[in-house]
Amino acid sequence: MEFQELKIILKRLYHEYVKKHIKRILVALILSLIVAGSTSGIAWLLDPAVEKIFIEQNKTLALIIPILIILAFTAKGLSLYFARLNVIKVGEEVSGELQKKVANNILNSDIQTLESRHSGKYVSNVMFDSIRIQNLVSNGVLNLMKDSFSLIALLSLMFYQNWKLALFAILMIPLAGGLAKRLGKRVGKVAFQASEVSGRLTTFLSEIFQGSKIIRIYQKEKDEINKANKLINELVGKNIKIKSVQIRATPIMEILTGVMIAGFIFYSGKLISIGELTVNSFFSFLAAMMLAYQPVRSLATINMIAYEGGVSFKRIANIIDTPIQIKNNNELPNLVVENSNISFRGVSFGYKVSTLKAINNINLDIQGGTMVALVGHSGAGKSTILNLLPRFYDPQQGEIKIDKQKISEVNLSSLRKNISLVSQDIILFDDTIKNNISYANSNASDEEIYNACKFAAANEFIEKLPSKFNTIIGENGTRLSGGQKQRLSIARAILKESPIILLDEATSSLDADSEEIVQNAILNLTKNKTTLVIAHRLSTIHKADKIFVLKNGEIIESGNHGSLIKNCKEYKSLYEKQLR
Repeated sequence: MEFQELKIILKRLYHEYVKKHIKRILVALILSLIVAGSTSGIAWLLDPAVEKIFIEQNKTLALIIPILIILAFTAKGLSLYFARLNVIKVGEEVSGELQKKVANNILNSDIQTLESRHSGKYVSNVMFDSIRIQNLVSNGVLNLMKDSFSLIALLSLMFYQNWKLALFAILMIPLAGGLAKRLGKRVGKVAFQASEVSGRLTTFLSEIFQGSKIIRIYQKEKDEINKANKLINELVGKNIKIKSVQIRATPIMEILTGVMIAGFIFYSGKLISIGELTVNSFFSFLAAMMLAYQPVRSLATINMIAYEGGVSFKRIANIIDTPIQIKNNNELPNLVVENSNISFRGVSFGYKVSTLKAINNINLDIQGGTMVALVGHSGAGKSTILNLLPRFYDPQQGEIKIDKQKISEVNLSSLRKNISLVSQDIILFDDTIKNNISYANSNASDEEIYNACKFAAANEFIEKLPSKFNTIIGENGTRLSGGQKQRLSIARAILKESPIILLDEATSSLDADSEEIVQNAILNLTKNKTTLVIAHRLSTIHKADKIFVLKNGEIIESGNHGSLIKNCKEYKSLYEKQLR
């Protein structure tokens, strides 16, 4: 990252996120001035302390000067504490706001955008990058103010005491600035690499959690451990490199400090010998110079903190700035569902990852209150059609209507309010059964939840659980069987009471007994509802009012089961293969 780009990024960070906390920063600035004043006051007090206490042996000042030194240190300590407290709050709030924006982006982004980036990288942005930004806003801002003011105050004191020695002392500042700029660029480069590795590691950890059973059944533990070790070693190496670059300034600064102090003592000796400098002024000036080199060293590291934070903010900004293609617009009219008739006209869609169209020129009509099935080989376009209805994706061509209203021209929230989805990929939360079902309607009464479970044939197994409806079911329902999880999913859809139901191969992974129970639950769910169903098992869609047969993204035939067996070779072939 070039310095000019860093300036643009930091300017944006300030105007969009830091500026609103300007009151706290101003308080920290005032407190930093007190820190600077008390620091220079400590150095200045050494002049009268040496002269009045050790040389003149003034008993009154021997008491007053130590008290003043205590007060100066107290003022410095308290001011530094409250200054740090204020900027820590600013840093945490800025970091928290960015984390919220990333979370908001995840929750509101269209599905295709989310699918283009692994979830582990989002986690890395929230956990890794936000911490570096927090460090920049809190430590970076405070050190810049505190150390700049302290350096100015101490240099002023040094020039006041002896301008010749002060000129000699400030030779170190441009050397430290050049060093900081060079090291900052190196830190920025390595920090970017470290953040990339952190994203890959988070992605890897997420995948080994999800694939834990597969890893064990194929005995790939050693392979995955090797991958983990490789990624962790790479991240450790990058972090070590960052820290080594950061501390590289320390020995150089210490050597420079040693050279400057040695030269100062040598030069001071000459000035004392010709009467231009007194011994007490020498000690006061030495203290001021020693105290001044601490903020010089600290300011040398700010450039590195800025590059680290800048790289992290750039990564988060890339997520926040990604435009959300499908989003709610409250200015659009609400969808008004009367008969829940659905029509697709000339609908075509292709995924970003492929040059081929997933579906092409789809035309279909679904009468309200009927069940329509989509069948075809894997990749025929069934799931794509299903996903276009609630606008998980938008078609590149054509239009979709519900009761003659274009779904792209109605309020998105009102559209999805009228649609329920039951999928083979069941999503449940690590919470109670009651909370998982009431996710569809947080205002539902216990009786409504109970009735939904009854219709979904879930009551029988729920009543046998140790805490019944208050049983925690584990991550994605790991403590339940496939059939039990599916029945909870159906109960949730029943509770929503939406007029349109989407069933995506809801029974494909169930055994015969579970399938029969779930099929009965589905009949309760879809009664008098407009239902669009995908099923690999053709035996489950005999009762569909209409079946559309898809091949290579196009509808090749439609009709009921009997007519398709007679007139559609593709459907008959699918059916006979399943019978065999």
